[in-house]
Order: sequence, then structure tokens, then C-alpha cells
Amino acid sequence: MPDPTQPATTELVADARGERVDVFVARRLPHLTRSRARRLADDGRVRVDGRVAKASLRLEAGQRVQVEVPPPSPALAQPEDIALDVIYEDDDLLVVNKPAGMTVHPAPGHPSATLVNAILAHCVDLSGIGGVMRPGIVHRLDRDTSGLIVVAKDDAAHHALALQLKERLVEKTYLALVEGTPHPPEGVIDAPIARDPRNRQRMAVVEGGRDAVTAYRVVERLRGVSLVEARPKTGRTHQIRVHLAAIGHPIVGDRVYGHASPLVARQFLHAWRIAFTHPRTGARMEMEAPLAPDLRAALARARDSS
Repeated sequence: MPDPTQPATTELVADARGERVDVFVARRLPHLTRSRARRLADDGRVRVDGRVAKASLRLEAGQRVQVEVPPPSPALAQPEDIALDVIYEDDDLLVVNKPAGMTVHPAPGHPSATLVNAILAHCVDLSGIGGVMRPGIVHRLDRDTSGLIVVAKDDAAHHALALQLKERLVEKTYLALVEGTPHPPEGVIDAPIARDPRNRQRMAVVEGGRDAVTAYRVVERLRGVSLVEARPKTGRTHQIRVHLAAIGHPIVGDRVYGHASPLVARQFLHAWRIAFTHPRTGARMEMEAPLAPDLRAALARARDSS
């Protein structure tokens, strides 16, 4: 069994002439972005025919490329005294209304001031549940998406909730303001999602990607925009944003999959309602979080102009 504390080395064979090393590595190893492949090359962890290679080196077909990926840093997330909007709490779990702009867990570029840092200060015995960098986290929200997120307080609750997510027993409903009006006004988007082969910083509908299903319903039509309920049946990265953009109705303010908007400074996407079975009692739990103030103001402006 591979030692997780040691670098993992993968050997590839170039299948085309003239491709840059970093582009080739990112294409053949989908879990690596091009920028990550470039950094590995800069660190001397990419070799071509046994020699350390620069990211910009152009490959010849048949050349052997070795890529060494070091293990993740074993750093621990630290508690931070950050206010939380707690919707529900008991001995087993916590439901929080996450504000927009807050990253869920520490990651490159966001080492602190995350939801995890706040939760570790709120729940003193949480460390280790679900991993040292994601303690208690069962599911995620994008940094600029507000709304409900469930946190497990012990391993049993974490396992039970993760199993419900895997078996699609957790019902999540989002509110999104989208460009235009989807037709039909109610439907299901069933389209696989993977990293965009043209821009690996984004996701896209890609043939052969992971299955992804989103149900939607138009709640309110306004001038040029519509308020939509979106209910993801799967949990792919950026799923709702990608799916709505794919049918021609990107989320208002989504600079990655749509356009900037004078209505709101971020994507108008809010995790409004969640329903799940309590891991200890078996009771069905249903909770809601009102729209964040910036989204309420944007919706009011959209209504005023209609």
C-alpha cells in the first residue's frame, strides 16, 4: 500500500508533439490544474526522459514524463473567534447560515478566517472529525454562495450524514436569480460535469464527466431576470452555476459562468432550505435561512425595475 506521507510519482508518455509540459501534465492528470502542474515543474518535480524539465518545455511524442506530487501539508486548522449565524444546534450537529465571502475550510490562498476556523472555536471537541482541515464538514458551499450548511459534531453523525448525501436523501433547495426566463419554467437538467478542458479553473458540462442532475422551477418572472428554485440531486462542484449557464440562463452576477451585474456584486445564489434525517433520533429536520441582505436588496431592485 502506498505511503500517504511520501510523494506520489506518476509516469506518462507524451502522445503528441509540441505540447507544453504543464499543459500535458494537467490534461493527463485531471486532479491537477495547469497552475499546479507549473508549480510542480518550477519545484523540480517534473522530469522528461530523466531530466528536470521546465513547464514551458515542448514535448516530443514518445517522451517519458515523470510527475512527483508531494503529500498535502499536515497543518491543522486553528480556532478563531468569528461570529456564527447558528440556525440549529444540538449534541450531534450544527446548522449554520454561512455568509457570502467566507470560505468553508482552509485552502491555498485562504488559510484562516474560514467557516472551519469559526466552528472550531464554537465547538471545542470537533478537531479530527472528517479530517484535520475539514473537521465536521459534511458538504460545502462556494465562497460567494450564502446559506445553510450542516456540520457534524461527532464521527457517528458525520458518517450518517455523509451516507444520506451519498444516497441522495438530503434535500437542498437554493434560490437563484438568473438571466432571462428558463423554458420550460420547470424541468430537470441532467448533464455530466467535469473540469473545463479549455480552462481548468472552471467546471463545465463535459461528455464523460461525473453525472449531475439539477431540478429547477421558475418562482417569479421579472424584467430580464427570473427568480428560480434549484434543487441539486447530486453534489458536483459549481453544479447549479454550471447547469443554469448551460441552458442559457446563467446566475446574475456570476463572473465565472455568466457576467458581472449592476444588481449584485456576487453570484445571486443562496442555500435557502435543507431537509435531512437526524442521525441520532431519526426525525426529519427541515430548516430555512432567509435571503442574505445583499440578495434581498438586489431582488428589490429587480422588482422595482419590472
